[in-house]
Amino acid sequence: MKMTEFNFSSIFAEELRIYINEKMAAGFKAQSFIFLARVFDRFCNNQGLKEKIFTVREANEWLKKGDSEHQTSFYSRINFSKNFLRYLSLKGYDVYVVRDVRFIPSNFKPHIYTKEETERYFKAVDNYSDLNRKNAIQYPVLFRILYCCGTRISETLSIRKKDIDLDKGIIYLNETKNSKQRYVVVGDDLLMLLNRYADKCFYLLNDEDYIFSNIRGGKLTADHVYEHHRLFLKQAGIPYVGNNYGPRLHDWRHHMAVYAFKQLSDSGMDMYVALPILSTYLGHKTIYATEKYVRLTIELFPQLEEKFKCKVEDIFGGMK
Repeated sequence: MKMTEFNFSSIFAEELRIYINEKMAAGFKAQSFIFLARVFDRFCNNQGLKEKIFTVREANEWLKKGDSEHQTSFYSRINFSKNFLRYLSLKGYDVYVVRDVRFIPSNFKPHIYTKEETERYFKAVDNYSDLNRKNAIQYPVLFRILYCCGTRISETLSIRKKDIDLDKGIIYLNETKNSKQRYVVVGDDLLMLLNRYADKCFYLLNDEDYIFSNIRGGKLTADHVYEHHRLFLKQAGIPYVGNNYGPRLHDWRHHMAVYAFKQLSDSGMDMYVALPILSTYLGHKTIYATEKYVRLTIELFPQLEEKFKCKVEDIFGGMK
């Protein structure tokens, strides 16, 4: 099997490359490891390592949590290095395998937009134009997919022409976080918008082309969209806190999940039925990944607490 090259430069560059290729051969996606591998590679360079040895001293430095480093990022970084160092140890290298770190769930709360904020935000989106004239027609569609469907930005930007079924009103998501294809059914209003967008743009695209593109015709990046998100917040008069506290692009996913669960509840659907539906739609592996949305919905709409509190405790344990 041909090995994929990666741009590492530390003393462990070759071992990192082999390790990631072995993970890819086992079915894992490279993007699950590549960023963390580069962080470790850069750390080894900064430590000035000249021999393939990783001592307690390096481990202690590596285990220091950065002042602005979020707990989830810290946990992911250490977990990657623990597995990689264990791999090196089994290969006979003289390395100290870092200890486990306890995962501390974040107390971060996403921004759930008010009705007025949502209206102002999408007014800014709909009135936007710049050098890339396509933005004036693609942004209203892109941001409404985030808003209506709760898709992740990476999933949304990876939608290709072939993934849109306008007859059935379905978007197929093939490049997902959990590497499992899923589809989302769109509402009538969004389907109408998608049809208008297709009439204007799809005749220029091949089936494999991404439907959202930059000024050069390439795939839009999340960073590029995030910059415009910041602009729309400013124009809508919605304060931006910063330092990953948002409002973030990803908060539209939280917003959709909260209101979708409330809508299912208001329709009279039992929680035991609503949870698997919402969990599947969002692309979660289990309903436990959907727990935060249930708790957030109850927190935002206290009238639902009496209706669901006992069931939440039965499924997930006591209310946090």
